[in-house]
Amino acid sequence: MSAISRDDVAHLAELAHIAMSDEELERMAGELDSIVDAIASVSEVAGENIPATSHPIPLQNVFRDDVVGQTLTQEEALQNAPDAQDGRFKVPAILDED
Repeated sequence: MSAISRDDVAHLAELAHIAMSDEELERMAGELDSIVDAIASVSEVAGENIPATSHPIPLQNVFRDDVVGQTLTQEEALQNAPDAQDGRFKVPAILDED
């Protein structure tokens, strides 16, 4: 028995305001029915003993530890800045605010 009928597809197309020909309704009903069958077969296999996975291959974190290294002093950071004021980078205003 088909889970998705032509009438179901026609109803959904009407709700979504999608114009579909009779041929398109028949074809879409068959395609959606195949999708529902595929999902049902996967659901039959998945059981309590099978853990849910988001990826078929186990992944591990490949990032290095975040370790503080050599840093610039405030003076060194501002040394080549085009403009600085009060120990900070000075940039042109882009908003009409003060």
